[in-house]
Amino acid sequence: MEINLKIFVLLLSILFTGLTAGLCFTWSNSITPGIGRLDNLGFLQSFQTMNRAIINPSFLIVFFCPVILLFINAFTHRNACPVTFWSFILAAILYFLGIGLITVFKNVPLNELLDKSILENLSRVELEELRAKFEQPWNRWHIQRTIASFTSFALLLIGLIYTK
Repeated sequence: MEINLKIFVLLLSILFTGLTAGLCFTWSNSITPGIGRLDNLGFLQSFQTMNRAIINPSFLIVFFCPVILLFINAFTHRNACPVTFWSFILAAILYFLGIGLITVFKNVPLNELLDKSILENLSRVELEELRAKFEQPWNRWHIQRTIASFTSFALLLIGLIYTK
């Protein structure tokens, strides 16, 4: 039974971390550059709409469960090959810092700033100021999340290679 739970946690860790890495990569490489070409109102409306749509149960499970799963995975592999254990523990720490903390303390506050703005009531100058306050910081922090999720995923794969 322990082996099945250990494998199940490992597989969910890899799957959810990989999905998050893919989401972050896609967002960084197509979504933000694409909507970045829109005018201020179009950009802010698009981002506001996507931020509201992405908060759903499947996203929340896939995006935030690895914060816990990766530590459980590392713990269940504490007696494994040192490369496996250290790859898994580094993946957990990196995901926690680079996805969990950055999301909660950097991206979410920016999303909330945008969400509470009634864009249609803002002047051209106010839209420009809001975009300047939002876009560059959000993208900068999101690139950090992309790197963290990709690296966590790669570390999981490295650890998997060395499991016995």
